Amino acid sequence: MLKIRRDLVDAIVEHARRDHPDEACGVIAGKEGSDVPERFIPMVNAARSPTFYEFDSTDLLKLYREMDARGEVPVVIYHSHTATEAYPSRTDIAYASEPEAHYVLVSTRDPDTYEFRSYRIVDGEVTEEDVEVVEPSAPAEAEQLT
Repeated sequence: MLKIRRDLVDAIVEHARRDHPDEACGVIAGKEGSDVPERFIPMVNAARSPTFYEFDSTDLLKLYREMDARGEVPVVIYHSHTATEAYPSRTDIAYASEPEAHYVLVSTRDPDTYEFRSYRIVDGEVTEEDVEVVEPSAPAEAEQLT
C-alpha cells in the first residue's frame, strides 16, 4: 500500500494539469529504507509528448546523485496520462526499473476530475496497490504546545 500525504497528491495533480496536454513526470524521494514519500521533485518531460514521458538523462543523473548524497531513494515515480485511464502502458512497464518504487499514474483526461492510482512494477509484472491519502501532521512545535 502507498501511504502518501494530501499535499503531495495535490502537487502531483497540479503538475499534471499544468503540463497538460503533455504528460508530466517526476519523483518523490524518501529516506532509504523508509518507504515514506517526503520530497516532491517535479521533472521535465524531455519527450514533451501527450503520449510518452521520459526523464532527461542529465537531470536524472543529477537527481540520483543528489538523492544518494541525502540518503534518499525514489519512493514514488509518477507521471500523467492525458487521454487514457491511469494504468501503465506497455512502454511504462518496459521502462519501470525501480522494483521498490511505487509507480503513480494520474489521469487528466477529464478537466473536472482526476484519477490517481499506484502500482508496483517488477520484472514486467504490474500489481495495483491501495492508496491511503493522509493529512500532513502538524509541525513538531505545535504538537508540543500544552
